[in-house]
Amino acid sequence: MTPIILDGRQLTPEAVMEAAFEHREVMLSGEAGTRVERCRELVEDLVAAGKVVYGVNTGFGKFSDVHISPQDTAKLQINLIRSHACAVGRALPAETVRALMLLRANALAKGYSGIRPATLRLLIDCLNHNVHPVVPEQGSLGASGDLAPLSHLALVLMGEGEAYYSGERLPGAEALSRAGLRPIALQAKEGLALINGTQIMTAIGTLTFMKAQRLARIADAIASLTLESLRGIPEAFAEEVQFARPYPEQIGVASNLRALLQGSRLTTRQGEIRVQDAYSLRCLPQVHGATRQVLAYVRDKLAIEINSATDNPLLFLDAGRVVSGGNFHGQPIAFAMDFLKIGMSELANIAERRTERLVNPALSGGLPPFLSHAPGLASGLMITQYVSASLVSENKVLAHPASVDSIPSSANQEDHVSMGTTAARHAAQVVENAAKVLAIELICAAEAADFVGTDGLAPATRALYDRLRALVRPVVDDRALSEEIELTAAALLSGEWLDAVEAVAGSLY
Repeated sequence: MTPIILDGRQLTPEAVMEAAFEHREVMLSGEAGTRVERCRELVEDLVAAGKVVYGVNTGFGKFSDVHISPQDTAKLQINLIRSHACAVGRALPAETVRALMLLRANALAKGYSGIRPATLRLLIDCLNHNVHPVVPEQGSLGASGDLAPLSHLALVLMGEGEAYYSGERLPGAEALSRAGLRPIALQAKEGLALINGTQIMTAIGTLTFMKAQRLARIADAIASLTLESLRGIPEAFAEEVQFARPYPEQIGVASNLRALLQGSRLTTRQGEIRVQDAYSLRCLPQVHGATRQVLAYVRDKLAIEINSATDNPLLFLDAGRVVSGGNFHGQPIAFAMDFLKIGMSELANIAERRTERLVNPALSGGLPPFLSHAPGLASGLMITQYVSASLVSENKVLAHPASVDSIPSSANQEDHVSMGTTAARHAAQVVENAAKVLAIELICAAEAADFVGTDGLAPATRALYDRLRALVRPVVDDRALSEEIELTAAALLSGEWLDAVEAVAGSLY
């Protein structure tokens, strides 16, 4: 696999996913290296000239008016990292830490931050040598950057804090030593350059978006299997219906559904069994398509953010200027993550309604109550719908926008914040919940297909059914299903089953 070349301009969400999960190697482009070097020279010139620059020879936040003597500029950066490293909560997963390391390196590679090339190289070396700092997930306000969590990353570069290496949690200095790396002593501006940015919220957001995108596509296939098991009417997905209301995403989902149901002998025509289906089946292009609109918005914002300089102040080489600005403010990502929460909550909501139709004998068109093989004696899949209902209800709480909140900090110097990291963390939980809701629908749809006859399934939905049955056998006798639901959700998030479906139906929108 070719390395990811960082130049601060061309990183993609797909590359972030590959660096996070596949440990793809990372390198700095030659042009970016030159920019970083020149920017560092500008910092050193400013320090030598005694020019007042925020965070270089001043304090931070409310202390911005406190002048720092030249002999204390390095100590200032060390104090910054130590004092700000007070995040709390569970440690972020290694994949998320890898993503944030990549994103921070890419932001620094733009050449606006004034970091030394050696410090940036150490950050990239840690990524390539699998030194993963222990970064607690809570403590960011999402403005002035993700200061507290990112400080735990910077601690490890200093040989402090903690990091995972070869699966073992170690003191930062020992983790570096085992990887053959040496800590750095921070110099002027470097501590601020490492922590003043949106990389926590953007790392969580990017990985969450990529999972959400997979779920949205496999949801079309799961819904198609449900529609077959309920003897649904695919005429609602006709091309002319979609072009009468020409949202591209709605048109794309309807095209997916037609491809997925091609060759089915279980679907029916208008009036054959019923005139029209319930909304959770008939409105699939409209509802799933609207979630795709959300995903398109979120991708657009992430594509910009992962290639942005988000610290403060920024140094502009051509003009020789240092400008204090506000690129660290996470509002764009806060809005995007809140929007993602809403879109994925709705994807789960409509899936739960389809599950209800599969198990409810008043709605299922003749399927056994709760898909039980011995109704009354055996409860079958009754309680899986309870679990699904619980998850979508939890999502409704999590979908409350974090971005409408703000709380002042640093003695009101930082008087408006985004709460973007909270939004991203909640979005990640919403997507995990949605995966389990879809897993439950798939398990129920497969069980229903057993009753109506799997020989009539379309080739594409049969491919999905076969993958599910290799993991979850029919529920002929009651048994605990927790582990199988979790494993199914993980398989949906991995994208492997989506690949199998697309091998039959063709590439899905």
